[in-house]
Amino acid sequence: MFGLPAATVRRLQKLPQVPSIWEGDRHNLSGRFPIGLQGSTHGECILWVDGIEGIVRAMEVVPLGSGIEPMVRTLILAMERPHSASPARPQKIIVRDREAQFFLRGVLHELDIKVECQPQLPLIDEILQSFEDAHERIPPPLPAEYADLLTQKAFTLWQDAPWNYLEDHQILAIELNHWDVQTLYVSVMGRLGLEYGVLFYRSLHSLKQFRQDAGQPATPEEMEEAFLRQDCLYLTFQARHPDLNELPDLDLAELDPDEIEPNFGTIHPLEGLRSAVQEDEAAILTVALEALHRFLKQHRNTLENALEEDFHACQGRYRIPNPQSQGSTLSVQVQTLPDLALELLRLSGEELEVTPQVFLRDDLVPEGAQLGLGVLPWTTVEALRLTGQLHPLPESKLVEEGEGLPVVIVRTSRPKAKRLIENLQGEGGPQGICFNTGVDPFDGDRYDLEILQTGNQDLHLFGEFPEDDPVHSMARKRWERRCRETGGYCGLVVAMGVTSVRPELQMRHILALFEMQTLNPKRLGLGPMVRISRQFHST
Repeated sequence: MFGLPAATVRRLQKLPQVPSIWEGDRHNLSGRFPIGLQGSTHGECILWVDGIEGIVRAMEVVPLGSGIEPMVRTLILAMERPHSASPARPQKIIVRDREAQFFLRGVLHELDIKVECQPQLPLIDEILQSFEDAHERIPPPLPAEYADLLTQKAFTLWQDAPWNYLEDHQILAIELNHWDVQTLYVSVMGRLGLEYGVLFYRSLHSLKQFRQDAGQPATPEEMEEAFLRQDCLYLTFQARHPDLNELPDLDLAELDPDEIEPNFGTIHPLEGLRSAVQEDEAAILTVALEALHRFLKQHRNTLENALEEDFHACQGRYRIPNPQSQGSTLSVQVQTLPDLALELLRLSGEELEVTPQVFLRDDLVPEGAQLGLGVLPWTTVEALRLTGQLHPLPESKLVEEGEGLPVVIVRTSRPKAKRLIENLQGEGGPQGICFNTGVDPFDGDRYDLEILQTGNQDLHLFGEFPEDDPVHSMARKRWERRCRETGGYCGLVVAMGVTSVRPELQMRHILALFEMQTLNPKRLGLGPMVRISRQFHST
């Protein structure tokens, strides 16, 4: 058995010893306890309380099966850094477990602390009972009669995946005229792969106000206040395993459906955020989600094929079962709000200037070149800067966050790579890159086009990938997440060493790294590009 280090013993011996008896115990949380503790509720709670003063001196949550050692660590905390008390050593401690008694007796024998064991610990039992009573007073997230129904409708929406083709400013209106709600204004989240879900605003004023507040520079505290001033019901999705939600680059779309769980709640300026919905709110969400699903099913093709700046007017009326009145239905209308979408774009400073027709040049990338998306570690970026192979943008505001600089990689032979670098510099250097939809009207195929803008404002087709290519789709999502970490900056790597068997890219292969920014195709006036002959041009 390990003993305390001599230095620790000497440090603890300097604490005053008080005539107190402390109770210590560990309790399986079982997903029910504790209230107000930080950490997972799937583990054990260790408690040390002062039986004389009636106060909790230390409380920690540890994983199941952690052994007896955490009891000692938490006891040292109770002595040196207690909650709401002065540092001290007790004269006696009492535990419930005989094995813990023997262990603690051996560890603490130099500290003059008696260790006893008794089956009943009245003060700790009282505290644990208060935890359980408080837990039982917390309302469930969903009323029991709606839990399965709303969960089912949430997963139906997950399968509909409206965030794949609707931006958050493309608002839908759901006219309920029931439960004191006339119209819900629906904003879909998830187009950027950050957070997936749907907001159901109970007033148009709240929607516009939040969009206006969110579009202005603000401190984190001001953004939180703006968030809490919203008036809406919400459905969001998160990973079922809590540890996955802590990953900075997690994209829920990459998980299996059984790894996703929905969360419902409401936000109100006078109430703040509440993660439990009441019966009427659950009924509203049930009807709204069913109406939204039917609308998306009816108009999906129209919405998917529309230009982002041309949000088509669509509507549908549906008879939805009333969950609070068996056998009766509600007449619910759902429609798009194109004028509101343009107004919200103006509020966010993204008003469009659409050029009548845009052609893509297809003469820059060498024939036979290999294209890909990747990331360069910051150490490699710095090394290229020192060798003069990095060509930064003027007045660059690159943020060196994340694992490295997201890059587009063009790999070809050494002579062709040098020629490409010269051609890029002759065009004013690469300035930015975006992805946009391309359509071949002859065979109906759709593509994800990689479009590069050079300093002379020309647009170049850098790559085209089948829209349904899962490998490219996943690579692009990772690349876009990394671009968000760097403040919208990325790079273009021109490298040599192309072979039939592609070796890993090494620094010696890189001939140039051009700094670029990610571009919004809307601001370039791009809608879906149509292939005419061998070239793509905008519709």
